[in-house]
Amino acid sequence: MHPTTYLVIWLSMLVASQFLDGYALLTALLLLPLSGAAVRRRWRRLAWAMRWLLLSLFVVLAWGSAGDPAWSGAMAPTREGLVEASTHLGRLLLALMAVAVLLEWLPVPDLLAATHRLLAPLRRCGIDPDRSVVRLLLVLRYIETTPRPRDWRSLLDVPASDRSECLELVDRRFSWLDLIAIGVVIGGGVTIYCLRQA
Repeated sequence: MHPTTYLVIWLSMLVASQFLDGYALLTALLLLPLSGAAVRRRWRRLAWAMRWLLLSLFVVLAWGSAGDPAWSGAMAPTREGLVEASTHLGRLLLALMAVAVLLEWLPVPDLLAATHRLLAPLRRCGIDPDRSVVRLLLVLRYIETTPRPRDWRSLLDVPASDRSECLELVDRRFSWLDLIAIGVVIGGGVTIYCLRQA
């Protein structure tokens, strides 16, 4: 299949994961170990890099939401806050897993070609897909190659590079299987959304 098809399916799954709660969310989190050792390692690195954001999100929601205290005491979180914090934390962990799966299973050239094809119709709205793809490449390269700084001031000392680089994207035509897969994913998503709103 075309890389853009994989990217559309990935985006649909990412959006769908943000509607999970309760036992469905717990089941999705319990299935994470099935994604493979390399994906789990990348996911752990992403989660560790965002540990303070995750902790802050949990504290703000657990102690900042109105409701009944989870236990007796002045500093007790609310039951409703704990449920809401756990739900949002689980959704964020699923999103990080989706990013890890995408970066591990889809090669960077295919990811760039898929992003360019997906953004191409937005050229009429003033969005340049060429610039977007170059920025995505720079972000991916920065994430993979930049060592963890001991001090934020060390990031300002990175020397500028005068080396020019040429980026070539290899694209191919959509097949009937790609069109069917994208139609099924989008149609299924719209149907599920309409059923939830009914």
